[in-house]
Amino acid sequence: MPGYWLARAKVHDPENYTRYTDRVPDIMAKYNAKVIVRGGDHQIMEGPKDFNRFVVIEFPSMQDAIDCFNSEEYQTAAGFRRDGSGDVEIAIVEGI
Repeated sequence: MPGYWLARAKVHDPENYTRYTDRVPDIMAKYNAKVIVRGGDHQIMEGPKDFNRFVVIEFPSMQDAIDCFNSEEYQTAAGFRRDGSGDVEIAIVEGI
């Protein structure tokens, strides 16, 4: 069964945030991930409106999604956004 990253973000420093986003496509490719949603128009129907960017990424399995998140490459890339450039929440969910 596939695994999905469900992420929401609020970018504070777009220029610096690209130090993260420029690295992510190559990392995702190593885990055969497919980006389903990245940014785009959205409408929050319920809940806080704290985030302005939404991402859904499909992985071949839940374990692939977890392994990608925990990989040294991804953690290094994420460090560039964790410097205050953006707030991000990521949940990993198993598909059906």
